[in-house]
Amino acid sequence: MSALLKLISHKLCPYVQRAVIALSEKGVPFERVDIDLDAKPEWFGKISPLGKTPVLVVGDKAIFESAVILEYLEETQPGPLHPSDPLVRAEHRAWIEFNSAVLGDIWGLEIATDEATFRASAKQLEGRLASLEKRLVGPWFDGEKFSLVDAVFGPAFRYFDVFDEIGDFGIFAGKPKLVQWRKNLAARASIRSAVSADYPSLLRAFLKKKGAYLSQLEARKAA
Repeated sequence: MSALLKLISHKLCPYVQRAVIALSEKGVPFERVDIDLDAKPEWFGKISPLGKTPVLVVGDKAIFESAVILEYLEETQPGPLHPSDPLVRAEHRAWIEFNSAVLGDIWGLEIATDEATFRASAKQLEGRLASLEKRLVGPWFDGEKFSLVDAVFGPAFRYFDVFDEIGDFGIFAGKPKLVQWRKNLAARASIRSAVSADYPSLLRAFLKKKGAYLSQLEARKAA
């Protein structure tokens, strides 16, 4: 079955990266097919009712939504990334949902076109990360074992590899455990390989296309 797996993806999508990381951690062979969401091929609409990536194609079945894909991989592939205890596993699932809220705040940073809107999103994100700092164990989210919570936060923190080159917005200030976790995640092979080498330039191009405040700041620095 593994040889039949095909992942339909978009190069910037953090939800795609979640699936790629899980597949890589489990050592599952798969084919990755990148598409342009601004010019979706006709066949994509037939397998993705929501018109979003990722979609995991297994034989003649298509599974959409990243959370569902992650759970499917947990149920069918070796190398579990969820804890075995049901209560701890439920808590991990809750923090994975929390990650979706974090990604929503990061999206706010990406599309903000003025400083006030950007600062409001940054403040909200800073508050969420303060809660995460309190829960974080280290070196991974819950201790010594890499989990799906780690897999979903790696793509979230990756944005800041680009953002930090534009400016220091204080989002990670006073969060030493989070800073170290971010470094640990960035060094993980499965997380590094979940994006192509052109990820930073693609993200910058996206920010410029949106007229983002971040892109404006970078242009001022370059002037």
